Amino acid sequence: MTARLVIAGTHSGVGKTTIAAGLMAALRRRGLTVQPFKVGPDYIDAGHHTAAAGRPCRNLDAWMMPLEAVRSLFLHASRDADIAVMEGVMGVYDGAGYDAETGSTAEVAKLLHAPVVLVLDASKLARSAAALAQGYQRFDPQLLLAGFILNRVGSAAHGTGVARAVEKATGLPVFGWLPRDENLKFPERHLGLVPATETSACSTFVGPAEKAVVRHLALDRLLALGREASFRRELETPAAAAPASGLRRNHCYTPLLAVARDEAFHFTYEENLELLQAAGARLAFFSPLRDAALPEGAAGVVLSGGFPEVHAAQLAANVSMRHALHDAHQRGLPIYAECGGLMYLTEAIVDLDGREHRMVGLLPGRSVMSKRLTLGYRLARAVGSSWLLTSGETVRGHEFHYSHWENRPADLPPAYLLLPSSGASDNWADGACVGNLLASYVHLNFWAKPELAERFVAACCR
Repeated sequence: MTARLVIAGTHSGVGKTTIAAGLMAALRRRGLTVQPFKVGPDYIDAGHHTAAAGRPCRNLDAWMMPLEAVRSLFLHASRDADIAVMEGVMGVYDGAGYDAETGSTAEVAKLLHAPVVLVLDASKLARSAAALAQGYQRFDPQLLLAGFILNRVGSAAHGTGVARAVEKATGLPVFGWLPRDENLKFPERHLGLVPATETSACSTFVGPAEKAVVRHLALDRLLALGREASFRRELETPAAAAPASGLRRNHCYTPLLAVARDEAFHFTYEENLELLQAAGARLAFFSPLRDAALPEGAAGVVLSGGFPEVHAAQLAANVSMRHALHDAHQRGLPIYAECGGLMYLTEAIVDLDGREHRMVGLLPGRSVMSKRLTLGYRLARAVGSSWLLTSGETVRGHEFHYSHWENRPADLPPAYLLLPSSGASDNWADGACVGNLLASYVHLNFWAKPELAERFVAACCR
């Protein structure tokens, strides 16, 4: 039985990622197999957890996925792990809306019967931290709130005093506190933390986080808490625990799918790749930054999200790769692009300094960076039938980007109509669906709809 533990926070920026990554690394060093999870759609935190645990992090998103899919993904990914450590999203009760818990850390924790350890930022608090802790404890009595971790404590006396006040008010333990330390802060950029692919995260960030966790937190007690949860109430193991194994594999052959993966393109859910393989695809990774051509024999292409604007000059300089993508498009290969992939396929990227860099040019117009963030869950309805979706079919996804598609032709068929997640009637067009090319700012998690992987592979066969 897999032990399980949720590291949640009172709000964003409280230090959840540092503590969760440090805990994963510390448990891994003890010889345990640690399966990391991130609640919500975030890719960057998940990348740091992958580096810390040495296993691909999975995203548990209760808005994009049906609850049974969340449960099955958890069971599937942690089936051979000693402990599953989950980092929450935003504040523990924050989700897709203001009136319900949908998509929140609390919803996922209750679904998985996992104890929650709440991180409190004590940097500007003394006894008031106890009132804050008590409020979170009482807000939802069904949540298994098991204790607290204090972060950014000013001194031993400060930590001892705050811990004593919190324990007296709540009757729950404080599992330790981390000192205020600039070395424990992950570097940030316009979309949040800098990805692990750019920072040598294990040595630069995860290493210090691990040392801090080992030195200042009650690691044995946290581990015991996680193990107690698995014995107290083990999850039911549904037949659909691994839907990947149920996909049909009756294609004429196993097509090779070229998947972009480098510093510019790495926002890809591990479960998407796993489902594509289960549907019959063979995967070959390539770098639009460095490779001169697509992998030999590629029958389809995935251009995932990332930070193409940061590497725009190098992408522009790789003329042979741009030609290779044009050739793939002309030969009818299915090309699927999300967010950064869409930006790369336009005629140019204009960076934050106003410099224009020539891109692939399969989509007319330019991707222009700005300081305005577009962020949120999206209910997407297919405008027309394609190799991935039928006309009118809906999928759930999310988007977060600082670019906009400038000079997009009005007559270019969109990929989706995006409806507000509340289901309101107003909508707006997104992306493009032109023959074998499907591009959008919306990120999809195939685990929510595994037949997408089957359709993708079937299209590659055709």
